Amino acid sequence: MSHRVPRWVVGLAGAVYFFLHAPVIALVVFSFNSSRFSVTWSGFTLEWYRRLLQREDILRGLRASLIVGATSTLISTLLGTLLALALARHRFRGRRAVESLLYLPLVTPEIIVGISLLILFALLRVPLGLTTITIAHVAFNISFVAVVVGARLQGMDRHLEEAALILGADEVTAFRKVTVPQLWPGILAGALLAFTMSFDDYLITSFVSGTGSSTLPIVVYGMVRRNIEPSINAISTIILVVTSLLIFLADRLRQDHPRMTGPRSERSARPSTATGT
Repeated sequence: MSHRVPRWVVGLAGAVYFFLHAPVIALVVFSFNSSRFSVTWSGFTLEWYRRLLQREDILRGLRASLIVGATSTLISTLLGTLLALALARHRFRGRRAVESLLYLPLVTPEIIVGISLLILFALLRVPLGLTTITIAHVAFNISFVAVVVGARLQGMDRHLEEAALILGADEVTAFRKVTVPQLWPGILAGALLAFTMSFDDYLITSFVSGTGSSTLPIVVYGMVRRNIEPSINAISTIILVVTSLLIFLADRLRQDHPRMTGPRSERSARPSTATGT
């Protein structure tokens, strides 16, 4: 028996969504405004997007963000995947404590993470720069990757690995040809999420960045503090579109995928019948 949702509930939900996304819509619309002032609409133009290519500070910030994002994503994806495999496949003393600590970076306020990392680098006398930014991003991205990959591990069919071992494959071959193909959507989803978190991060990066190592969010924040110009709307729109696409892809990959039990597996698992005497 289906129940129709009252119209006032639909209207209230629509009003809430509009309230949440109205600032974003205004940002995107006024990024195409020909006026230098984001208060009145003067006409459609792509001039502010073309001017982004002439801003050396924006290009340097973009280059730094891509370097940090790619490097931290690779490292955190590798470490997070290994951590998820260890927690899912092995039982050891202190496993529950490790699982609890895994969620700590997810719930700790970013300002506390940034201050703690800054104190650590100061004690170790590590010069601030792209290296410290990358280390900081790896520190909070490992948990995101481990959680996503761990969720994927919970839905995997362990019988396929056992069947591969029974049929003569060693552990390395079974892991490479059976486990990794099943785990790959979760790994890719975790990597996309890690890159998004790294590319968008401002607060933690502002604590551990040094002179000449400003990422794109720091550059944009500096532009806002000096003067609000339409180029800020343009670069913000680009960041919004890119990160939204990455989050969308990560969410699609985190959805349940069909297990590797197709017609061939079903036939092989079905008891064979022989005809004859």
